[in-house]
Amino acid sequence: MQRKAMVIGATGLVGQHLVKQLSEIYDTLIVIARRPPRYINASMRFYQVNDFDNLAEIFASIGADRKTDAFSCLGTTKKQAGSDEVFRKIDHDYNVGFAKLCQEKGVENFFLLSSMNADINSRFLYNRVKAETEESIMALGFAQLVIFRPSLLLGKHKGRPLESLGQKAFQLISPLVSESLSLHPISAKRVASAMAMSAHEIYHRSKYRSEPAIKTTDIIENKQMLAMTRVKY
Repeated sequence: MQRKAMVIGATGLVGQHLVKQLSEIYDTLIVIARRPPRYINASMRFYQVNDFDNLAEIFASIGADRKTDAFSCLGTTKKQAGSDEVFRKIDHDYNVGFAKLCQEKGVENFFLLSSMNADINSRFLYNRVKAETEESIMALGFAQLVIFRPSLLLGKHKGRPLESLGQKAFQLISPLVSESLSLHPISAKRVASAMAMSAHEIYHRSKYRSEPAIKTTDIIENKQMLAMTRVKY
């Protein structure tokens, strides 16, 4: 069976690692983004979208179906977005819109990058919106929905000085900090690996299943991702 994957947020911190890893396990990789990802190979199909409000127009020409796994690493910060409204539009509306279009195409497996602090009752907008996005996509009823909640992401954050400062501080004490701690920072590459590994595992389970899958939502917390990818990067 030809395996296909579809990704939005492919040029972000996690997404740029994810497209490279998915290209090694999928026959076709569909990337939807404003600009081409850094990593490109022969299996990749790039669809440029200048405005995610027009994503439905792009989808009309995309050959996605039930054999396609969908991944979203799309996200921003309030500072980058410029306002609460734009931040919510990107983190919630665009992600949910993408998920709905995937569902209309018959996509059964959806993989969402969220945040450790997602909490619908949080006093912080970022955490509330992450939780709202999770709940909205859960309500769509994918056969398999997997949500990834990393802690502080290690990598080069463009335009995120506070996170860069936090990374530098962590690097000084990292030899003394056990990965068994749930708040332990995690590299973007390891998060991407956890996403790719989860999709690969679901695919192999499906090959031996004789009955339709029971709809499930799995939440992969930071500690679990650290355990899944316990290698030196």
